[in-house]
Amino acid sequence: MDTELAAVQARAQDQTFVHQCSLDGLQAKLPLPWPTPASTPPSPKHDYRSHYVYLGGQDWQEPATWEHLSDFDLALRLIDFTGLRPVLAQLLGWTSARGWRPFDPISLFLLQGWQITNTWTRSQTLKNLHDPRYADYAQRFGFQDGVFPTEGGLRYFLTTLGANSPDGQVVAVPLDEKRQAVVAVQALNQLIAGAMNLIHQAGIISPQAWQKALVCPDGMLHDAASRMRCAAVQASCYQPTTPQAPRPCPAKEEKGHSGCACDTPACAQVCRHATPRDPEARLIVYTDANQPQAGPEHSRRDNPNQSATPSPQKEGQPRYGYRSLPLQLADPERRCSFVLLDDFQPANEREENYAAALLYQLAAFYPDLHVDTTAGDAGLGYESYLSTAYALGIKRVVDLRAHETDKDQTHWTIRGYDDKGRPLCPYGYSFSANGFDHKRQRHKWLCAQACRHGEAPLVRLENVTYPPQECPYQTPEHRHGQIINVGERFADGSLRLVRDIPVGTPAWKRAYNRARNATESRHSTFERWGFKRLPVYGQLRGKALAFQSDVWLNLTTMARLVREATLARGP
Repeated sequence: MDTELAAVQARAQDQTFVHQCSLDGLQAKLPLPWPTPASTPPSPKHDYRSHYVYLGGQDWQEPATWEHLSDFDLALRLIDFTGLRPVLAQLLGWTSARGWRPFDPISLFLLQGWQITNTWTRSQTLKNLHDPRYADYAQRFGFQDGVFPTEGGLRYFLTTLGANSPDGQVVAVPLDEKRQAVVAVQALNQLIAGAMNLIHQAGIISPQAWQKALVCPDGMLHDAASRMRCAAVQASCYQPTTPQAPRPCPAKEEKGHSGCACDTPACAQVCRHATPRDPEARLIVYTDANQPQAGPEHSRRDNPNQSATPSPQKEGQPRYGYRSLPLQLADPERRCSFVLLDDFQPANEREENYAAALLYQLAAFYPDLHVDTTAGDAGLGYESYLSTAYALGIKRVVDLRAHETDKDQTHWTIRGYDDKGRPLCPYGYSFSANGFDHKRQRHKWLCAQACRHGEAPLVRLENVTYPPQECPYQTPEHRHGQIINVGERFADGSLRLVRDIPVGTPAWKRAYNRARNATESRHSTFERWGFKRLPVYGQLRGKALAFQSDVWLNLTTMARLVREATLARGP
C-alpha cells in the first residue's frame, strides 16, 4: 500500500479491502450478530420496560441515504445487538427474575452510545429522546409507548456496571525476582472483546494484522469531574476523625505543605479539602508540560497545597483524576486501529504494571490473536512490562527510558552497550545488528572487525592505540569478529535498554510510528467526545463510561470503513 497517500485514498485503492468490507461484500453476513460467549448464562429477567429488536437496514440501501447517516447510525443497521443482552445482564449483576422491571440493558447501552458519539450531556440526551424528531432512534433502541429512563436511571446503569467490573480474577505481574503487582481483571473488557470479535469475524481487520499483531498500550489522563482542592489527597482523607484518633494529613506529613488541621465541623467525616464525589481521583504532575502553572486557587492562604517553605521554582502541570489505559491493535495494511482491552485507574497508578497485565489477558479474550510486537513510549520501559513482553514471546519496540549513567560514555565500554542499547566492544566500537532469531528469541550482534576496516570508534578511550592490536577477535578464525546474542537482558542483568528491533532503524520507526498514530487517534477521538475532563463523578461511572466509549470507538470505526469501501466500490 502506498504510504504517501492519505489513509482513505490508500484504502480505496486496496481491492481486497473494497471487496471484503463494502456492503456488497458483507451482504451474506448481515446483520453482524453480537457474539455471546458460550459460558454466559441467559438473562434472568423475562420482562422489560423496553425491548430491543433488530430492525434491519433497508433505509440505507440507496447511496443517497449515506450522507445523512452518521457512523453511529450505520452501526445500528450493520449489527444485531441481541447477543449483548445476556452479557450486560451478567455485568449488571442480575441473578434473579425477581425485583423491579428494568429497561432492556441493550436499550440503555445504545442510548449511552448515542450520547457518547454526539457529545451530549445526560439531560440533553434524554430531552432529545422525548423529542418526536428522534422517534426513529427511540424505536431502534427499543423504547416503547413514551416510557423512557430518567437521569437517575442512567446514573444507576453506569454505577452498577462500574461496581460489577472486577470479575474476581487477578493477574500477578512480576516486578523483580521477589516482588509482584496484583492487578484485577476487568469484566467490562467483555464488551470490548465482543465488539472486536464481531469486527474480526466480519473481515474488517486484515488477516496480517491479526496473525502478526502490533499491540500498543498508552494511557490517557482524564481530569475528574470534581475540581482538585488538595494535591496530597489520599484514602485516609475520607476517614472520620476524632480528638482521640485524629486524621493524618499527608499534605503536612509527606509533602511538607501547610495542609489541613481537620479540626472544623466541615472536616468531621471527610477532610474539607478532599473531593467526596471523586474519592479515588489522584494527582499526577508533568514537569515538562507546556501549560500555565498555578491557577488562582494556588494563591489562597487556606490552600493546603501551599508549601511550608515556599520556593520560586515552578512546578509542572497538575492533572487530578484518572487514567484509562487502552491496549490497541494497529492494522498497518488498512491504516486503522482498534481497542483490544482497557483498564481504568487513579492517575498516579503505575502505567507499565497495568499494561503488562493486559498483555497477559490477551490470550483469554482473543485465543486466535498472534501478537508479534508491542510498541509504546518510555513510560513502559520498566522491568514489569519489558520482562512480561519477553516472557510472552513479543518483540519489544518501547521508547528508551534514560538514566544518569547514560551520560558517562566511558562507562558504556565497561557495561558493554551505549545509551541506545547497542552493544560496544571494550575498545569503544559499536556492534552491527545481524537479525532477530524468533525461535531462540534473541538478537544477534557482531563487531564485524570494524576496527580493521577503518571505522571510527563510538567512544575513544584514553591510553588506547587505535586501531587496537590486542583485540583477540581480529584473527581469521573469528571471521565475523566478536558475536553477542542478547535475549531478555544484557550480560550485566539489565534490560532497561534491551530492544528486539534496533532503535532508530527503519523497522523500529515503522512500528513505533504506527503505534503512536493508533494511540493518538484514540486520544483525539476521546477529546472530541469531551472526555479530557470526565462528565461523570466517581471512578465507577468513569470506568463504565470509558469502556463503553472504547466499544463505540471500535464500532464507529468499523462503520466508517464499511462506508469508505462501499463508496469506493461504486454502484
